[in-house]
Amino acid sequence: MPSYLGSTLRKLVNQKRGLLVPGAGNALAARVIEDAGFEAIYLSGAGLTNQLYGMPDLGFINLNDVAANAAAIADVVQIPLIVDIDTGFGNAVNVYHSVKVLGRAGAHAVQIEDQAMPKRCGHFSGKQVITKDEMCGKVKAAVDARVHEDFLIIARTDARTVNGLNDALERAASYAEAGADMTFIEAPESLEEIKIIASQSYCPQLINIVIGGKTPSLSQSDLSQMGFGIVLYANAALQGAVRGMSNALHHLKQHGELKEDPMLVASFAERQCSVKKEFFDSLEKKFS
Repeated sequence: MPSYLGSTLRKLVNQKRGLLVPGAGNALAARVIEDAGFEAIYLSGAGLTNQLYGMPDLGFINLNDVAANAAAIADVVQIPLIVDIDTGFGNAVNVYHSVKVLGRAGAHAVQIEDQAMPKRCGHFSGKQVITKDEMCGKVKAAVDARVHEDFLIIARTDARTVNGLNDALERAASYAEAGADMTFIEAPESLEEIKIIASQSYCPQLINIVIGGKTPSLSQSDLSQMGFGIVLYANAALQGAVRGMSNALHHLKQHGELKEDPMLVASFAERQCSVKKEFFDSLEKKFS
């Protein structure tokens, strides 16, 4: 039997070398990420919301949306999958159920946050957080529900923007004590804050680089030297895809024609390669 991919992910995270993880909003993006050589994938709640519904990250997705897309991704890639489950879709009991569902869907880790509903993107204004004790209960429920001892529980706090860095640090430490394998302090706003977060030694830390967001952009090399377990680019693929679609369609609108220009579109052959058409051709031959 193949080894559990969550165990691979745990080893990579514990190395604290700044594992670079891009986010995907669907299975095609996940395939492209794997083909590019990355070692893990993150199913982004924001990316899923944007791509599935064309709406902003304001708490519109539900457990069924996330589970269906996690299963689709897990079915087509062979690297660990981290899934953003926002607030866990309710209280600690809902978190327990959500983790069970995502484990069956093929996730190897979940990320849960301490925002109050309706949650919103970590780099939006107007966020609110639940109490530290309530979030600790959610973390404990997630730990209790996981399908394998190496299924990672990543606890995110959005308290930096709401109450300041000290409260966020205190919360993150409490979440680790409650059983989280990794903590994630969202939206630090300076290099000094990033260094302070990196110095927390109770468990590996995740940093989220949001292109155009509140957190200063640093290289993976710099963040690796600081000791982060994961360097997350949750929506880099999505932002690149939006720009690519916009460029191609504006060209089509302006010129009335669009050819296989590598600066604008992937070729027909590249598109079929990205969805592994050759594999399905081989199946057709095998079974006919």
